Amino acid sequence: AGLGGIVARGKAELRDKTMFDAMSPAVDAFDAEIAAGADLATATAGSAAAAAVGRDVTEPLVARKGRASYLGDRSAGHLDPGATSTAFLFQALAEAVA
Repeated sequence: AGLGGIVARGKAELRDKTMFDAMSPAVDAFDAEIAAGADLATATAGSAAAAAVGRDVTEPLVARKGRASYLGDRSAGHLDPGATSTAFLFQALAEAVA
């Protein structure tokens, strides 16, 4: 529901260089871990790792949505701030649950 709301409001897709690039894989990883029978600590650790990978994927991309899109080609070569802060949030959650 939360992820769908972000997509509906922001029209973001993967590789648009937004927070969605970190959040979508994090949510997918969490769901997969829980479905496989993992405990909450393991599931949140998996989601944090997936969010970090999603964050890192944004570095070479050119931003197509959000504030960074105003930079055009100059946004390439930098991590997306939204994806970075999202990865930090998932890491903090994993540390709190561990």
